[in-house]
Amino acid sequence: MVKKVGSLNSGRRSSKETGQITKAINELRPIYNLELLLQVAGLARSTFYYYLNKLNRAADNSCQKRISDIYHRHKGRYGYRRITTKLKQEGYVVNHKKVLRIMREAGLKSLVRPKKYRAYKGEQGHGAKNHLNRNFYAKNPHVKWVTDITEFNVGGKKLYFSPIMDLYNREIVSYTFARRPNHHQVINMLKKAINKLPKDASPILHSDQGWQYKMQQYQELLKQNDIIQSMSRKGNCLDNAVIENFFGILKSELFYLEKFDSIITLQKAIVKYVYYYNNHRIKLKLNGLSPVDYRTQAA
Repeated sequence: MVKKVGSLNSGRRSSKETGQITKAINELRPIYNLELLLQVAGLARSTFYYYLNKLNRAADNSCQKRISDIYHRHKGRYGYRRITTKLKQEGYVVNHKKVLRIMREAGLKSLVRPKKYRAYKGEQGHGAKNHLNRNFYAKNPHVKWVTDITEFNVGGKKLYFSPIMDLYNREIVSYTFARRPNHHQVINMLKKAINKLPKDASPILHSDQGWQYKMQQYQELLKQNDIIQSMSRKGNCLDNAVIENFFGILKSELFYLEKFDSIITLQKAIVKYVYYYNNHRIKLKLNGLSPVDYRTQAA
């Protein structure tokens, strides 16, 4: 590389050639003395820094455009950490500090609100043992599932959303909607999930102590399909923290960012978001992959 720098030291150079020499010198700076490199290349220090600044600005402009593209594609849901991960996947040599600086200069800031934690207010008694016991790691798909119900309010009308999540890759396996609390919602959600179960699978399905999960019809359906029921301890939301965290993400990245004029509009938006969450939204804990990509790559 040093010989290459020296070979370029001949006669008058074009701006392009000077830029190439500057780039080569900059790559060699961690190894060789800068003064020696400048002497070999026949380049003045002031000229080197002038062209280095030009190169940095050009790189920043290219990076800024891609950062803006990623930011707007994900509707402001990505902060600098996820954008950095995405850039590295695309081959950019960049660190999170540079991405943060460029985003600040461009006025790009994650629109996601801080997630709020709501304590669970359950009823007395236990419907099932806590088999999960806050061990949220699963080595394979369809080993540990978690479920819960969250409520949305649009113009005084309510929508109840009930998903099942696979703890292996945080993928939403199935979900249902309802306009009022009823046991049919969790039954239909469970049936959809069962249809995706491979032969001989016997997952744990963890929930809180909600009355829907204590219904005989629900518990019988679990037994018939060799699904082990697990329940949180009374009033302990941490026992089901992963699905609670998903609800926080859903509301922060969708419900709080947009204005919905009806329950129907919100329901359609949640359907689209779940697809986006499963297939496109990268998770740092999944090596920068989406839940579906992580499962597919592992398979």
